[in-house]
Amino acid sequence: MGLQCGIVGLPNVGKSTLFNALSNAKAEAANYPFCTIEPNVGVITVPDERLQVLETIVKPQRVVPAIIEFVDIAGLVKGASRGEGLGNKFLANIREVDAIIHVVRCFEDENIVHVAGGVDPVFDKEVIDTELQLKDIESVDKKIAKVERTAKSGDVKAKKELAILQQFKASLEAGSNARSLEVSKEDLEAVADLQLLTIKPVIYVANVDEPSLHTGNKFVDALRKAVQPENAQVVLISAAIESQIAEINDPDERQLFLEEYGLKESGLSKLIKASYALLDLITYFTAGEKEVRAWTIRKGWKAPQAASVIHTDFERGFIKAEVIKLPDYEKYRTEAACREAGKIAIEGKEYVVQDGDIMHFRFNV
Repeated sequence: MGLQCGIVGLPNVGKSTLFNALSNAKAEAANYPFCTIEPNVGVITVPDERLQVLETIVKPQRVVPAIIEFVDIAGLVKGASRGEGLGNKFLANIREVDAIIHVVRCFEDENIVHVAGGVDPVFDKEVIDTELQLKDIESVDKKIAKVERTAKSGDVKAKKELAILQQFKASLEAGSNARSLEVSKEDLEAVADLQLLTIKPVIYVANVDEPSLHTGNKFVDALRKAVQPENAQVVLISAAIESQIAEINDPDERQLFLEEYGLKESGLSKLIKASYALLDLITYFTAGEKEVRAWTIRKGWKAPQAASVIHTDFERGFIKAEVIKLPDYEKYRTEAACREAGKIAIEGKEYVVQDGDIMHFRFNV
């Protein structure tokens, strides 16, 4: 399964700088380059040290990492909810992504003009939030008009659905994003078909200057306070530093560069890991002489469902899964040695796949 994150932000907050840095980013190994599949869509591999461990042990013909797509969402202006500027394209693109990466400027630079006249991350957030909320209110209102007629006839299901829709409308009109409303999974079904924009999970990227990279600043503090009701994560990244990292081809040089800034990993790596955690995604592996590959699935998926990402036939004809834990693979070095040591578990349809599992599926169609 693919993961697609949409990057949004006002002009001059660093959105384009970040996307361009991603566009030029060198993957952890030179064999896995970034590529552009559309002018505003980039595909980059997910950094995962475990793949390198497996590559060293198995020595496959090729290694295929998991990928993530970043979409540079069309620019936003006030009135986007009414189609002004590139509003319609902006909103359509957001509907298609799994998560929103909202870039907010948290640095001062007199050479870079801010649309609000001064750096104000809360203002930045609220401008985009307002446009998305207005569009969501429009969607909810249309469904309320349809459901109301059925509810008035006494339909119990429609009455309940109407109550949930009105709850979302009231919250949106009060200036809250749909994701902030605490409702049950069952109640969420009432708005599932609407693809509400503000219900999508979000990560706020605080674009900071170098001195604020580790501890943040007053702008970051204000942003964190503003996003508390959404229980959203704020990731500190310096788009300017990421641009420099993207220009370094040699992995050792890149590591030295990171160490100079006191960083253990690039902002890109932090962002990808945060995106996986946000969407409850995990990785399992298949390992053989021809190929070592990482597969992305939802946390909590059972073995047959996990097998379906390789091929639907694997799920349809699932018999069993052979599972090796990575520490055991590292210790015994081969599948045969793991089997001899009793370190291959035979799992059935109810097995919940764990992050880092090395799996081999048996199926019959």
